Amino acid sequence: MNTGPVANFGTQDSAFLHPKSVVVFDLDGVIVDSFPVMREAFSIAYAEVVGDGEAPFEEYERHLGRYFPDIMKIMGLPLAMETPFVRESYRLAGRVPLFDGVTPVLEELRERGFRTAIATGKAGDRARHLLDKLGVIHLFDHVIGSDEVANAKPAPDIVLHALDLLGARPEDALMLGDAVTDIAAARGAGVTAVAALWGESDTADLLGSGPDAALHHPAELLAFCPAVAGVG
Repeated sequence: MNTGPVANFGTQDSAFLHPKSVVVFDLDGVIVDSFPVMREAFSIAYAEVVGDGEAPFEEYERHLGRYFPDIMKIMGLPLAMETPFVRESYRLAGRVPLFDGVTPVLEELRERGFRTAIATGKAGDRARHLLDKLGVIHLFDHVIGSDEVANAKPAPDIVLHALDLLGARPEDALMLGDAVTDIAAARGAGVTAVAALWGESDTADLLGSGPDAALHHPAELLAFCPAVAGVG
């Protein structure tokens, strides 16, 4: 049952006591509902490179948030799957929708003076292509892919890079993600970690990773993002 945003308040050093001015977003499962297309691209790549048999997409899902080559290593699958997976992801990109309610939230954050970035497990070029195709890339100051940092999530590199590009301190920012790797990356960067529960991620695992808040709908993010001082 949707009971609204849930935050782990309780101490004077709560992650939400410092005013926020930056939101770092994961992409898949947070901004875009890409899982059906991802499943199809993965299945085609598996059949093309590995051969017969059912593609282990459920296991792949458990590692989402990581960079694709890293997932292949963890799963013991050929790195050669990346080429057809990326090819099919581009081909099917027109079928990937934004989650309901995302665009108004992004627009409202801009109105409130927030700076925003994408920090995704995707390669940067593919993420920017998808957001441009969806007509929302202008709502982000920066879009960073896992191929553009030294270490992909769950390492904090991509979040720290976003903060550096935005000229922000960790206490100024929160990160919204739908994977345990997102929460770990936010924690490692010293950023407030917020879980998005509207995608296909395992809710129990995500909540078990200890986010500072959990949201059931994109609009609930605005409760934690009042207008930046001096705006409005």
